[in-house]
Amino acid sequence: MVLWAATPVLGANPDLLKGANAIIDQEEKVFTVHSLSKGTTYVKRVVTIYNEDGNDHAKLYVHHDKLNKVDFIKGTIYDQNGKKIKSLKNSEIRNVSASSADNEVLDNRVMIAELTHRVYPYKVEFEYQTTTSNMLFYPRWVPLNSSKTSVARATFQVLMPKGMKLRYRESNLAKGVKQTATATHDVYNWEIANLTPVEIEPYAPSMLELLPMVRTAPSDFEVQGYKGSMDTWEAYGKWINQLNEGRDALPEATKAKLQAMVAGIEDPVEKINKVYEYLQSNTRYVSIQLGLGGWQPFEASFVDSKGYGDCKALTNYTKAMLQAVGIPSIYALVNGGSDEHDVLADFPSSQFNHVILSVPMKQDTLWLECTSQFESAGFSGSFTGDRHALLITSGGGKLVKTQKYTAKDNVQSRLATVKLDESGNAVAQVQTRYTGIEHEDHRDAIHNLSPEEQRKWLYRNISIPAFELKSFSFDLKKGRMPEVNEKLELSLRQFVTVSGKRMFLNPNLMNRWNTVPQNSGKRKYEVVRSNAYTNVDTIVYEMPAGFALEFKPNDLSFSTPFGKFESKVTIDGRQVTYVRTLQMEKGRYKPEVYAAMVAFMNDVYKADQQQVVFVKSIQ
Repeated sequence: MVLWAATPVLGANPDLLKGANAIIDQEEKVFTVHSLSKGTTYVKRVVTIYNEDGNDHAKLYVHHDKLNKVDFIKGTIYDQNGKKIKSLKNSEIRNVSASSADNEVLDNRVMIAELTHRVYPYKVEFEYQTTTSNMLFYPRWVPLNSSKTSVARATFQVLMPKGMKLRYRESNLAKGVKQTATATHDVYNWEIANLTPVEIEPYAPSMLELLPMVRTAPSDFEVQGYKGSMDTWEAYGKWINQLNEGRDALPEATKAKLQAMVAGIEDPVEKINKVYEYLQSNTRYVSIQLGLGGWQPFEASFVDSKGYGDCKALTNYTKAMLQAVGIPSIYALVNGGSDEHDVLADFPSSQFNHVILSVPMKQDTLWLECTSQFESAGFSGSFTGDRHALLITSGGGKLVKTQKYTAKDNVQSRLATVKLDESGNAVAQVQTRYTGIEHEDHRDAIHNLSPEEQRKWLYRNISIPAFELKSFSFDLKKGRMPEVNEKLELSLRQFVTVSGKRMFLNPNLMNRWNTVPQNSGKRKYEVVRSNAYTNVDTIVYEMPAGFALEFKPNDLSFSTPFGKFESKVTIDGRQVTYVRTLQMEKGRYKPEVYAAMVAFMNDVYKADQQQVVFVKSIQ
């Protein structure tokens, strides 16, 4: 193993210094597979920190649990001339729980070491080793894993016992793997040098797509006596089947109760809804990650008697209940989260963090989120929608896509009437319907906030400069495409500008675009729009008596691959009607189209600032 000799910081590569808060002078990572069920990871990292914003590199976090042990942690800090300041003492290493929520039961812990200095620049050297008996996961190598950081040199080595196969996937590497061998191991080596900070661009792909990276995974593996293969999704699913086998038995009394509950119901969807409502009324979510319990569900009978479980246990329980009433369903792994990246379909491996239930129907598939006490049956939304899920069928794993939500599904439709007085003040009655993913923020506010907290939430989220919320109400309608209907009564102070005898009205009441990304010239990365939606605003104004129209903006309509925009103002006596429709698409586009997207957004921005001008009639 290469050891670092202290050298002055003054010799740093000036190209690496540009835009960097820290430089990783050297990182060495070695993963040694000892058997199907045991492996060791050794890491040594030397970092030069140039300012306060780079101090995160002076902190080390090493996770451990029942299946992952920390063998040792060492650390040393040096000044800019390479002179040793101090070494890390074992008593200075904190060992804390990784749990951050009241509904988590974990054996995950984190060892935290810190060697921060206040005179810049300075060097920090960390060295540690962990041993795992959880060979479901092989390490991922990401030498450049933070912004405004450079890497002078980094290496990654994997040692596989003769006869064991390593599977790997390389991304954004200048040089691929170099393979060698010893008498006992096949050795895989990767090396990178002189990496500068990754440029941050608006609407860029996930950083995981842009960074140099090597993902590794086993072919054959074993976790606590359960052997499996990860060569294919089918094989991985068979391993999950091993973990789940025999855990779906329900007490006969519960079966009888469920069957009585759906007696006389012929519609399968109605049966599913009955069982789902029973689940939500009688269980609660508790995250339980203890050893193999991170992947193996508690028995359905346990959840039935205790009334709680994690995503695996609750999904397994729901599957068992549906089976009891004659509805077949399929346990499914997914990567859950509104901002989570999709799995790599071409690299079978353990890429999932959540479990949901797939219920095949005649026309389509109904997906159930079994951890929520208020979600609508069949709604995947932003948490698990439009991504790959691994169905754990009787024959093994099968990768499929969950429901996609389009601009026609995610709709915000608003109708408002606004009465203005001569001083520019107004009162408004606003009704807005939110559907699909657009309803999620309101759904969460309804279930998680008190009425007073809801009022404060509305004040934060209503985009009007000066207003008083006189009253509000929400109505949540569940369904596969749920919706929230919101009613607001608003008092608007100086909503329009009065200057002399003129009145200037911006007819876009509360849905204006106020910012637009900059067009910075030549773009490096693809353009990614991650959400699709439609906004329709119809605002009807009653103008005060004695004002005549002086200027009305032209009707606008423009369409691009990114979206469509229309706006129209009509005048009928004292009534002004403004209709605005904006439809934005989800998609991925070549870098050179970014300028066109910014131009489209600028057009929307300008349209949203247009005003209708009235002049007071001379008496």
